[in-house]
Amino acid sequence: MNFVDAVKTCFTKYVGFEGRATRSEYWWWVLFLIVVGVVLGMLRMGMVHNLFSLATLLPSIAVGARRLHDIGKSGWWQLIGLIPVIGWLVLIYWAVQPSQGSNAYSGAPSQ
Repeated sequence: MNFVDAVKTCFTKYVGFEGRATRSEYWWWVLFLIVVGVVLGMLRMGMVHNLFSLATLLPSIAVGARRLHDIGKSGWWQLIGLIPVIGWLVLIYWAVQPSQGSNAYSGAPSQ
């Protein structure tokens, strides 16, 4: 999956918490959030940055849940991110894990 496809998929599945997200889909989405956030920050567009963050909140949670599904974990595990540092490190570790084959959330993911 390339950058454009990943961003389109995440906006298409705006609140789609079912299914799976591959590593490439998840990390392209994260890169998109970082790049747009940095650009808006450099342009000192605070209100636009806040609106962008609000508009991408649900897709970010959804793709995070789908990414966890891809490695066989419940999307609720995202709540571990509320634990500073340790929770974030655990989520990053899980996000870089390779996709599982068939699991409780669906068959093998399509690349």
